[in-house]
Amino acid sequence: MDTTKIVGEKIKNLRTAKGITTMELAERSGLAPEQIERIESNTDLPSLAPLIKIARVLGVRLGTFLDDYNETGPAICRRQDASDTISFSNNATPSRRHMTYHSLAKAKADRHMEPFIIDVAPWQETDFILSSHEGEEFILVMEGTMEISYGENKYTLQEGDSIYYDSIVPHHVHAFEGKAAKILAVVYTPV
Repeated sequence: MDTTKIVGEKIKNLRTAKGITTMELAERSGLAPEQIERIESNTDLPSLAPLIKIARVLGVRLGTFLDDYNETGPAICRRQDASDTISFSNNATPSRRHMTYHSLAKAKADRHMEPFIIDVAPWQETDFILSSHEGEEFILVMEGTMEISYGENKYTLQEGDSIYYDSIVPHHVHAFEGKAAKILAVVYTPV
């Protein structure tokens, strides 16, 4: 599944089905109208924070943009099924291009958590743009070393370390000292 081609279409379809204009979605989400247009046309695939803001305005869960399934019982994700990836990025914020997400629960309908295995690419950038959104995040470092900027603090996590935090506090997650890493991340966003 090429998720980069469906996120914008799903947002546009949901927005129009609810009778919300691009301008209204922009105003209610706090995003620029141009950004909404770029997202809907699949020019930009935004980071999680703007997607969560759009989901809140549209009254849907974040996973609505990422899946086409409706499993109401347990959802099992086999290793080979986790090969589909999505890369959240935004042309305006290149610091978001450093992660590739493997969804672990795309088959589960009506979920409130979004679990991902995330490949974190080496990144030499040191001037990170912090973002915030409603909800909570849990991160477990599977390989490498990660640095989490959280508010005015920075936390370095080694393989096997984890962190759980409130996403409303401005934060940024990146590989430590520009070396690749892999994490398990679970994002909870209230609807």
